[in-house]
Amino acid sequence: MNYVDFCGHKVSKLIVGDNPFTGHSYIPDFVPGSEMVDFCTEDRIHEAMAKMEELGINTMLPLADPFIIKTLRHYRNNGGKMNFIFQPYAPMNIDTSIWQMMQLNPIGVYVHADRAFETDHCELILERLELFREKMTKEFGVKVGLSTHRPEVIEKCEKEGWDFDFYFACMYNLRRHSPGAESGFLTGVAKKAPIIRPEDRAEMLDVLKKVKKPVIAFKIFAGGQLVTAVSPEEKRARIKDAYNTIFSSLKPNDIATMGVFQKYMDQLTENVDIYNEWYNEVNK
Repeated sequence: MNYVDFCGHKVSKLIVGDNPFTGHSYIPDFVPGSEMVDFCTEDRIHEAMAKMEELGINTMLPLADPFIIKTLRHYRNNGGKMNFIFQPYAPMNIDTSIWQMMQLNPIGVYVHADRAFETDHCELILERLELFREKMTKEFGVKVGLSTHRPEVIEKCEKEGWDFDFYFACMYNLRRHSPGAESGFLTGVAKKAPIIRPEDRAEMLDVLKKVKKPVIAFKIFAGGQLVTAVSPEEKRARIKDAYNTIFSSLKPNDIATMGVFQKYMDQLTENVDIYNEWYNEVNK
């Protein structure tokens, strides 16, 4: 695994998100969210984090929900060194969420922008960015990011010069068919498998080529849809193509996050092995 300078921190080029750990499945016909929740006990998350460290991954993007916070505290108490870039937990009071996140010394936090943008309330995004700046950046140096599935959100941020440190950009616009929808954490509505539009990735990468801020790319395998129900050979080829397409378009210090579900196979090792193979091929 190679490392880059991401917002002043040494970060592995591949990092890990936590949707499977919290039951967010984008392939519910194959692995429903309830199965992910039942499998991902604290011990199994700790096992996955130990595997990440073994493979050279040094950063995660956890959701700051009470279970995950407790799990990460125990991980740190046992000597874990992983960096954290947090997504606040929507149902929780934001000041309480900030306090809990700060107990784990995160290097970053990000604001989801899509719903406020879709409902014409961008002032809410700016207020949240300012709050994180005031309570997390000024005293503790935590970097603040903005998350979106929509290229037009990035274009607006660039045009208006919004104050934050990095983009957390989805390779597929999964909001297209549910504009204005609230988080499933608030509604309790289970996700249906979103419709993946192949053109989305190229459109997002085209916009990202024009930005100077660091970028974390997410949904690089379309929430698992790119690599489910295909042969092992096709799966490997699609993973490698995703790395090549995304990293060839982004800046040298930009990074990408992947979701993994370790129940049926060691996806962490598979994904990192393919990444290392790709990296060695393009850096001969």
